[in-house]
Amino acid sequence: MKNPPTSSVPRLDIYAGIHKGLRAMMMDTLSAVGRCDARDSAEMQDVCERVLVLCDTCASHLEHENEFIHPAMEAYRPGSTAPIAADHKDHLHAIAELCAMARALPTGTGPDRQQAVTALYRKLALFVAENFVHMHAEEAEHSPVLWASHSDAELRALEERIAASLPPAQHLLFMRWMIPALPTTERAALLAGLRGAAPRPAFDAVLDTVRPHLSAGDWAALNTALTQASSS
Repeated sequence: MKNPPTSSVPRLDIYAGIHKGLRAMMMDTLSAVGRCDARDSAEMQDVCERVLVLCDTCASHLEHENEFIHPAMEAYRPGSTAPIAADHKDHLHAIAELCAMARALPTGTGPDRQQAVTALYRKLALFVAENFVHMHAEEAEHSPVLWASHSDAELRALEERIAASLPPAQHLLFMRWMIPALPTTERAALLAGLRGAAPRPAFDAVLDTVRPHLSAGDWAALNTALTQASSS
């Protein structure tokens, strides 16, 4: 599989941030299922809820790609999204299976429940592995099509349309995973842009959502970068 192309002038990568967040969420959820003690009903319920939230997040993400990104690509290069669109259909089927397994888990008892947890873990591991390959393909093969057909300003406007389509709670969930997965400079740039575009309560809600998931050092570095951005 091809690697993403390099350029002396970096282009806006519409996939980079959200994919980092999704990868982090997938790995964290998979680890939680893998260490789950099936004898602990409270832990079981928490893990099942996390799987359901991950599935909902992945379904939402691929629907946004289908609705916003793929039409933009197809208008420029017909057929360019066909392989990924086929993956999306397979992913929706896998998501439905994972949701059904997660919802059934709390009703079991004893050895059967541990076997069900193991089955869910293995199914989720395959889903995560397939998604990692899938996201790499998007980054390596879709990005050049978008760069050839759109300016960075147009790609930024596309990102903004996707963000505007999200309900507030879902937007916060994406921010919760995406911002901690970014390096400090990218965190600051994203949040500085949000501060300039969003109402103050919405911006503060993002900061409150993200802060528990940053180390003390990362939080201090982010605040320093945001202060510098506001004074420049």
